[in-house]
Amino acid sequence: MGMRRWRGEAPCGKASDLDLSPEQRKNFELIQRAYFRETQLLRAQLFTRRLELRELLIGPAIKIESIRAKNSEIIELQSKEEERSVEYLVKVRNLLTPEQLRKWCPEQEFPAFRHRMYGPGPMHPRNSFPPPE
Repeated sequence: MGMRRWRGEAPCGKASDLDLSPEQRKNFELIQRAYFRETQLLRAQLFTRRLELRELLIGPAIKIESIRAKNSEIIELQSKEEERSVEYLVKVRNLLTPEQLRKWCPEQEFPAFRHRMYGPGPMHPRNSFPPPE
């Protein structure tokens, strides 16, 4: 808890911080597990494609078309991941009472979701690639 809402209202937090009823908590955990199971393959594919793009970018004989095609694959996977994230948030939203909704900050559910909503901050540039080993 603690992040200020967009309209300067009281601090808000993640769904798990909202005093969920036992039934809500059970359903929340089911939603969460399903989301992570559904997106696990997407995250692995994104990681692999980013490594592949990195290799294409540093390859001296690689054609620009190959780089652009790999980037398009990454964009498509990112879009699928974002769609799944929004669907997860909609399911969580449907689980909450009106009072809980007033205290909920959806952007706190995923660290990366904040970047999509606000963009990366000036002190923390968003890297697309893992650091080279």
